[in-house]
Amino acid sequence: MNIEVEIKADTRRRVAAVAKRTGLSESEIIAEALEHGHSLEWQERFADKVAAGIKAADREEFASEVDIERIRTKYRDA
Repeated sequence: MNIEVEIKADTRRRVAAVAKRTGLSESEIIAEALEHGHSLEWQERFADKVAAGIKAADREEFASEVDIERIRTKYRDA
């Protein structure tokens, strides 16, 4: 289904920026908002958190060895 909607220029720029950061199309960004209730603001914050996590991992600040071992053994059979 194709629907035409007029969107303000500022909102179009924000959608385009989120699309570029996430690798999704602009249509996918809008569909995510409509289908799952993920507002544009929510998607922007999510992309910020993902980017921050990737930077932390690149700095090897993502998880300590203790954290990793705890997760590895958490579901291991006793």
